[in-house]
Amino acid sequence: MKRVWKAAAARLLDMMYPRWCVGCGGPANDAEGFLCWNCLAGMPFVHLPFCARCGDPVEGRVDSSYICYACTAAEPYFDRARSAVRYRGVAQQLLRAFKYDGALWLEPNFHRLLHGCMESQFTDLEADAVVCVPLYPARERDRGFNQARLLALGLARQLRKPFLPGCLRRLRPTPTQTHLTAPQRAANVKDAFKVRKPEWIDGQRLLLVDDVMTTGATVNECARVLKESGAARVYVATLARG
Repeated sequence: MKRVWKAAAARLLDMMYPRWCVGCGGPANDAEGFLCWNCLAGMPFVHLPFCARCGDPVEGRVDSSYICYACTAAEPYFDRARSAVRYRGVAQQLLRAFKYDGALWLEPNFHRLLHGCMESQFTDLEADAVVCVPLYPARERDRGFNQARLLALGLARQLRKPFLPGCLRRLRPTPTQTHLTAPQRAANVKDAFKVRKPEWIDGQRLLLVDDVMTTGATVNECARVLKESGAARVYVATLARG
């Protein structure tokens, strides 16, 4: 009955305040979100072939499972990383609106994309809890929210797993990594994170959530401190792959 009333209320609100697609500006056909079917169909989903370890997609044909050069040259601390979409096109447009313009109404769309990624690419996942990449407190206050925390909370609810929002903390503000090389990104986040209470995660298999993964420097550094603090496994799920 609760679902019936919720659906009826949503239809009534749509009649009074029509939703428009964030991607193209047309009517949003999505029953719960803010995308039309065309923009949703054109979403740049991540699909095979990609690195079996970090999930970085590769162009062309690959007939067997492989590990990319980056993961071979320096084995990552996380056990596996996967992303729902590529950070380009309408996906980039939506994420930028969410992250920098406070478009929090896009959360349902993002939660479904992440959950779909989990169902298709983490079919054998056995995680005990969900954690997120933290922002430095001053930056979180300026922005008003931590986008990774919102994504992780929604995913934890869908997976029915405990969410540990205060597990990791960022010790210092790190400059933006947009224009940095891979080695510079790794140096930028080195020793920037700490586990608050190691006893929370001792022996636990953790799912680490962030919004965008590019070189993987940030999630890899988080995975390092999580494992050094006792985590048994660290899996990574991000909404987008740069």
